[in-house]
Amino acid sequence: MTFSRALRCRECGREYELKPIFSCEYCFGPLEVAYDYDGIHAAISRDSIERGPKTLWRYAELLPCDPAYKVDLGDGYTPLIKADRLAKAIGLDTLWVKNDTVNPTWSFKDRVVSVAIAKAREFGFSAIACASTGNLANSVSAHAAAAGMDCFVFIPDDLEQGKVVGSGIYNPTLVTVRGSYDDVNRLCTELSMEHPWAFVNINVRPYYAEGSRTLGFEVAEQLGWRAPDHIVAPMASGSMYTKIWKGLQEFHKVGLIDEPHTRMSGAQAEGCSPISTAYAHDTLNFVPQKPNTIARSLAIGNPADGYYALKQMQDTGGGAEMVTDDEVVEGIKLLAETEGIFAETAGGVTIGCLKKLVASGFIKRGEETVAIISGGGLKTVEAVADHLEEPLHVTPNAAAFNEAMRARQASLVGAGA
Repeated sequence: MTFSRALRCRECGREYELKPIFSCEYCFGPLEVAYDYDGIHAAISRDSIERGPKTLWRYAELLPCDPAYKVDLGDGYTPLIKADRLAKAIGLDTLWVKNDTVNPTWSFKDRVVSVAIAKAREFGFSAIACASTGNLANSVSAHAAAAGMDCFVFIPDDLEQGKVVGSGIYNPTLVTVRGSYDDVNRLCTELSMEHPWAFVNINVRPYYAEGSRTLGFEVAEQLGWRAPDHIVAPMASGSMYTKIWKGLQEFHKVGLIDEPHTRMSGAQAEGCSPISTAYAHDTLNFVPQKPNTIARSLAIGNPADGYYALKQMQDTGGGAEMVTDDEVVEGIKLLAETEGIFAETAGGVTIGCLKKLVASGFIKRGEETVAIISGGGLKTVEAVADHLEEPLHVTPNAAAFNEAMRARQASLVGAGA
């Protein structure tokens, strides 16, 4: 069973049946799932959740699909790590890292795809498709393979090799498109009108987006059934960032946590920062940008949820920052060197922006903060490969090693390290 009861327009409030549609026929506003919160409140408790599976399906009553149709690769319920060394390095008392690099295809996209493919199967689709900057393509391909569904994934033709291979290994119909993600998305929107496929981020988007709420659910549960003071999350379309906050609010609505007062801040790369740029100019109206950044997983120049992300910053007292490509690399390295987590470029964006928000005083030292790390670094090794310490090359004897170490130490002293 499911406690989802309708699709509701985020602009005019009109409601629709739970079907594979994504926009209001009256005002063209985006649709999102509306729930029977009273029914959920009666059906779940902290104890029932804690007895559930160690995946996002422990929150089945809060998801918009019948769990009988789930394709569960072990998605979600990822570690929330107390990041004391990173906290000290950037000037915070209490910092947690939500480590979504350990999802089945190494990104948070497994959350949204797990929900989307369940709903697609519930609707009776036999084929699934997506427009992607890489991580979504990986996840859709893997889940489709496990479900035995036909799969069509569309990606820009300049993606990192790790992400291309990370889709191709599951043998989908993989299509590279000459252009940006926004070009890919326009193509897929056109194709969704011609082919009877479940496009997870188009005609199934209202259900797909709900999977990101599980990040909010998990953070609250893992903190001992409470919300943190501050969350910093990366932004591409802005959907994940807004849904984390929705998840915290819903946990309160169904009686699982006290009312959250979390400040929600977003992170973008300078080379694709329509939301952060609008925030810096104190406006809710963003201007689309042509992406030019190594953080390709965040390279959406015309974010579908950009307005809602900016409104959420305003409503929660949060903010936004942006970082250069060099700062992205520095953020990846800082997280790895302090906490042993190798993140992709989106993680470098999050840590770089977190560092700036703390340095500026926007995030106070005493605010308990959670940083969302959304994907694993082996997908984007090109970003950091030329920025690492050269290995020591030695022959297999101790004297050679000792000589190489002396030379390394001398060079560090000479460089003032």
